[in-house]
Amino acid sequence: MKIIRNLKSVLLLVVMALALALVTAGCGAKKEEPKADAELQGTVTASGSTALLPLLKPAQEEFQKKHAKVTVNIAGGGSFTGQNQVASGAVNIGNSDVPLQNELKDKGLVEHKLVGIPFVFIVNPDVAVDNLTQQQYIDIFTGKITNWKEVGGKDQKITIIHRAKSSGSRAAIAEVVLKGAAFTDNAVIQDSNGAVRAAIASTPGSIGYVDAPYADQTVKVLAYNGVKYSLENVAAGKYPVYSYGRMFTKGEPTGAVKAFINYVTSKEFQEAYAEKSGFIPVTKLPK
Repeated sequence: MKIIRNLKSVLLLVVMALALALVTAGCGAKKEEPKADAELQGTVTASGSTALLPLLKPAQEEFQKKHAKVTVNIAGGGSFTGQNQVASGAVNIGNSDVPLQNELKDKGLVEHKLVGIPFVFIVNPDVAVDNLTQQQYIDIFTGKITNWKEVGGKDQKITIIHRAKSSGSRAAIAEVVLKGAAFTDNAVIQDSNGAVRAAIASTPGSIGYVDAPYADQTVKVLAYNGVKYSLENVAAGKYPVYSYGRMFTKGEPTGAVKAFINYVTSKEFQEAYAEKSGFIPVTKLPK
C-alpha cells in the first residue's frame, strides 16, 4: 500500500509539473505578440529613382497607416544617387531603375526587384509625327537627325529635352534603345520626369522621354516601331522600352526596413497600386 501511495504521489507531481509547463508556455506565447509589435518602429529612409515615386508615395502612406510607429521618408534624386547613398549608409533603401553600378558591386548591396518600369517618348503637341522607328530615335538622340522633316514631319528644328547623366531613365534608354550609341550634347537637361514633361509641353518641336506614368494630356506620346505603348503590349513582349524598378539595401534588410520592402512587393500592394500607377507587376513581365 505504501508503494501505491508513493506512485500516486509521483504521478500527482508529474501532472502538476506538466500543467505548470503548459501555463508557463501559454504565458510566454502571449508575451511574444506585443514584443513583435513594439519592434516595428523607427524611421525608414529611401532615395533615388524619381520614376518610382508615383508608386512609392502611396506605399509610404498606406504603410504608415498600418504601422503608426514607423515613419517612412522617400526622396528622389535619381537612380545613381540612390545607389550611392545606400552604399554609403546615408539611407536605408536606394531606389533605382537601372542595374547596380560596377563600382558598387563589392559594397554588399542586396537587390529587391519591385516592378517593371515602362518608358515612353513624348513630343510637343505641335509635332506632326506619331511614330518613329528605333533607328530614327537613335539618329535623333545622337544628333544625326535635327529636323522633323527628315522623319516625315514639318520643317521644324528638333529640340531634345531629357535627363542628366545621373538619371536611371537616361541610362535605361541608352541601354534599351540607343544600344551603346552616345547621346548628343546638344540638348536641354532637366532634373526630373516632371520637369522634362513640363519643358516639352511648352517647347515647340521638342522631344524627350519620361517614365510612362508621367505622360499626360499636355504632351503627345509617340509609338515605337509602330507599336503604341500600353501595359498589355509590354506584357506581350511587343513594346520593349522598359526596365526594372529595384530597391537596394546594404545587406539583408531587417525590422521596419524589411517590413516596408515586404509590403511594397506583396501581392496585396502590387495588385492594388502597380498597374494603377502605370507600372507592371514583375510577374506580368515577359520572361
